[in-house]
Amino acid sequence: MKPIKFNIEHKLLGTLGRAGTITTPNGTIQTPAFVTVGTKATVKALTTEQVRDLGAQVVLANTYHLYLEPGDEIVRDAGGFAKFMNWSGPTMTDSGGFQVFSLGAAFGTKVGKLAKVGEVIVGEEIDKGDQAGKLAKIDEDGVTFKSYRDGSEHRFTPERSMEIQHNLGADMIFAFDECTSPAAPYEYQREAMDRTHRWAKRSLDAHKANKEASAKQGLLGVVQGGRHRELREESARVLGAMDFDGYGIGGSFDKDDMYAAVGWVNAILPEDKPRHLLGIGEPVDLFGAVENGCDLFDCVAPTRTGRNGTLHTNDGKINLLNARFVRDFTPVDAECDCYTCKNYTRAYLAHLFRSDEMLAATLASIHNLRFLVALVEKMRESIIDGSFNTLKTSFIARYYKK
Repeated sequence: MKPIKFNIEHKLLGTLGRAGTITTPNGTIQTPAFVTVGTKATVKALTTEQVRDLGAQVVLANTYHLYLEPGDEIVRDAGGFAKFMNWSGPTMTDSGGFQVFSLGAAFGTKVGKLAKVGEVIVGEEIDKGDQAGKLAKIDEDGVTFKSYRDGSEHRFTPERSMEIQHNLGADMIFAFDECTSPAAPYEYQREAMDRTHRWAKRSLDAHKANKEASAKQGLLGVVQGGRHRELREESARVLGAMDFDGYGIGGSFDKDDMYAAVGWVNAILPEDKPRHLLGIGEPVDLFGAVENGCDLFDCVAPTRTGRNGTLHTNDGKINLLNARFVRDFTPVDAECDCYTCKNYTRAYLAHLFRSDEMLAATLASIHNLRFLVALVEKMRESIIDGSFNTLKTSFIARYYKK
């Protein structure tokens, strides 16, 4: 019996969008859903209880970081990362493939997963380390990299990624892949995609060889191909024919083409398996992803920007370091039901940020995460009751008004 089951409950007419339920060994996920990122088995600045209270359904941890500290064997001996961090719901781990990108092609740059010509939009944090040069080198068998912590050399292969993720014990894990830069030429995008397909097969074989792990952990293949339709569709066909429990959509996009690219992929991938768009967290992008058939998405942005004083509101982002908030005694967002908005004012948070108080990061992160979790909850409800287009139009007009 498969460890992951996906059931479609409602479809968004005229689109690839759907509302459904993912059943995992540790609970169900009502989809679409925003996945909270707990990189090192911790959501930065928050307790696990706070994460649960803000409505998070699932937490994703980072294979690369937990491998380096405290070590995947320690996490295994603790009972897996969920037990280690006292989380009782569904969990995911990425494959470490993004670090191939951030420590290799993107090292020393500000290039992220999304880009426009002449502009950089960072989708995830890029690790910093040895400034002497790139920290990752890719070959057919895997990737050799240096630790950003102490410069020691390590190696990931598809088989090693599976072994580490088996130790980490998440309900849903990802095949090892190579994420490419948006600036990479077509020829390299194809080379990396073909390599990702070979790595996907090796990941799948290694996962199935571990009978205990494969009985309780679902494996997701990762579609690559950059912003090129031919490559994206080929990747979706190749991986869709493999016996994965679900699919991730990874790699880099031209931001203007992202919604179309996601639609190309999801029109081909098996309809009865869940789809996760990796590293996306901007509200307009979440609407586009849902409309084009994605069920899950994760991003570090809400906590990262929150720690820097930038918070979501229904009227757009605000930066609490601006002087106008020093005497603003209203909630961050009067329409938000989070702990922060119920109990504190913009002026208080502005004071905390200006005073470099740690509580600032906690209260801001609670709000930003709840804002996105609740927004995607509303998308799910609107698919079910038929009001998705109304929600999308009204939210975007208000959030992005000039």
